[in-house]
Amino acid sequence: MKLIQASRMAALMLCLGGVAHAADLQTVEDPDSLGFSARRLARMTSWFEAQTKKGDPSGFVVAVARGGKLAYLQPIGLADHDKAIPMRTDSIFRIGSMSKQITSVATMMLVDEGKLDLDAPVAQYLPELRDKQVVKTDPATGDAILLELEPAKRAMTIRDLLRNTSGLVYPMADYADPGFGNTAIHLLYGARAPFRRDKPIASFVASLGALPLLHQPGEVWEYAIGYDVLGRVIEVVSGQTFDKFLQSRLFAPLRMVDTGFYVPEDKLARLVAVPGAQPAPLSDGDVTKPPTFFSGGGGIVSTAPDLLRFCQMLLNDGELDGARILKPETVRLMMTNSLPPDMHVAGHEAGPAFGTGWGLGFAIRTDPNFSLIPGAVGSFNWQGSWGTFFSVDPAQKLILLMMMQRPQYRHNAFYFDAIRRLPYAALKVPEVAAPLASQPSNAALLTDYVGRYDFGGSASSLDRQIFVADGNGWTGLKSVVVETDGLKVIKPVDGGPAARAGVLAGDLITAIDDASIRGQTLEAALRRIPGPVNAKIKLKIARETQSDPVVVAFAREAVPSHSVALRIRITDGKLVVEATGAWSVLDFDKGEPTPVAALSKDEFRVEGGDHTRIKFVRDAAGKVSGAVLNPGPWEQHGALFQ
Repeated sequence: MKLIQASRMAALMLCLGGVAHAADLQTVEDPDSLGFSARRLARMTSWFEAQTKKGDPSGFVVAVARGGKLAYLQPIGLADHDKAIPMRTDSIFRIGSMSKQITSVATMMLVDEGKLDLDAPVAQYLPELRDKQVVKTDPATGDAILLELEPAKRAMTIRDLLRNTSGLVYPMADYADPGFGNTAIHLLYGARAPFRRDKPIASFVASLGALPLLHQPGEVWEYAIGYDVLGRVIEVVSGQTFDKFLQSRLFAPLRMVDTGFYVPEDKLARLVAVPGAQPAPLSDGDVTKPPTFFSGGGGIVSTAPDLLRFCQMLLNDGELDGARILKPETVRLMMTNSLPPDMHVAGHEAGPAFGTGWGLGFAIRTDPNFSLIPGAVGSFNWQGSWGTFFSVDPAQKLILLMMMQRPQYRHNAFYFDAIRRLPYAALKVPEVAAPLASQPSNAALLTDYVGRYDFGGSASSLDRQIFVADGNGWTGLKSVVVETDGLKVIKPVDGGPAARAGVLAGDLITAIDDASIRGQTLEAALRRIPGPVNAKIKLKIARETQSDPVVVAFAREAVPSHSVALRIRITDGKLVVEATGAWSVLDFDKGEPTPVAALSKDEFRVEGGDHTRIKFVRDAAGKVSGAVLNPGPWEQHGALFQ
């Protein structure tokens, strides 16, 4: 039996290896042949359909590919709610900031050809950005000092534009993402360099010439307009307008037939409507007419089939169907974190606090303790402000893609959580042959196992934080920044364990569990915060209103909004298991108690379905303290949380 199972897994890995071809992404394959449970993969359809039944006007297209083959492609809901037009697999979406990855690939194509120097000053190609001035900062607070400028210590480079360390910022306007900065400099950019579809890139870049940088180049990561500047760099270097370069050099070779900067008249019937009140016009707002400003940061429209081809090209190390787009070593460089550990991060979802670095145009999973990106370290992703998301896991040869269209920045994370978790939860776990033991006849013997078990923030062993193995303890510190003497609390989570224990915004944490964190990097200090659910943590705090240090101690808790939990009880003399947290897990669904049969003392198995095994863990005193799902290489650990 073990030999047969090993052979099946070897065959599956052979299937997942090698170079994928575009034809493999056109027809949905049998999910089981690609290592998925078809039943569990179907939960995605149910989940997204449930959102439309609850009245969400957004329709969806959801896709999953593995090993270059299509495991799932499903249109759900309506493309136009008001006109009752159904969603279709080739519906066209505004992809917002997922344009950045396309622009990054285009940039690196020219680097590969020797026409663009990655470390050359941007001014070498765009003289209007020469001799930039930088806003001075107060050395004591780090705050910008308005109206005081100093010369840049060095010129911004092409690499800086790709990794968001140029010192440029996003223009602030009334539609801006609250994750972006809102200083006077951001407002100045909004007034002097607004996005307009009728304004050429050259004119837009020229307007940046008179504006100061907010940060010294190379010193701060801040999500910025560098990709729009790169569009102009590509025009200058290639001699083509940015849209024509992308069409001839990238979209046509990859046969991305519906991707561009606007939707032609003969395809308008496939354009997904944005429900509700519309934001002020942006670079990617009205896509029904050809623009003059080709926004490399947010102006592209595309479809799920086109983006699957783009992602598969990257998984294939830069090639698809004989079209070589990038050198393999270039793809590896782009997908390697380029930010040093001490890089200051200004806002958004990158940096040690998110377990996420930044390559050359892509967010990279660097630390599974904190990362929101699923899969192996080295997985890469990004999202668009209109509600599109992709993630690529090179270790599993897995592409996840979700397309929807919503007014900008409206609660998209709720849906991103689903596409992050549900496909990983559908991956099959290799079965282990084991005979069933006789069910304990005395129900009292089963009472040891009754309770709620918390498995942290993930529904899969492949999509988990390290501390899930210890119960994924959560302290409720929403935002902190590193200072010389420790971690300054910007905001604790309202009602979270830290807030309830008395931690306040403005507190400076100087020690964790009696060990000083003075002088530590943000990453090193953050590693000290997680721990097992129910485990105590003690913080020593310096507070401006008190002369003596404040010491608070409290127990870590399970993450409430992302928790994966099982409720185990006895029904009709049998042990039954039901998912009670945010997500179903393996054979266990919400609202459907599933009986398990005994394999041995402390180990049980689902008799049907995917034969999920659950083994209970006891502490030194012999008391049940946790559970392990599918013991072995794919195991998931949970803590008993009464």
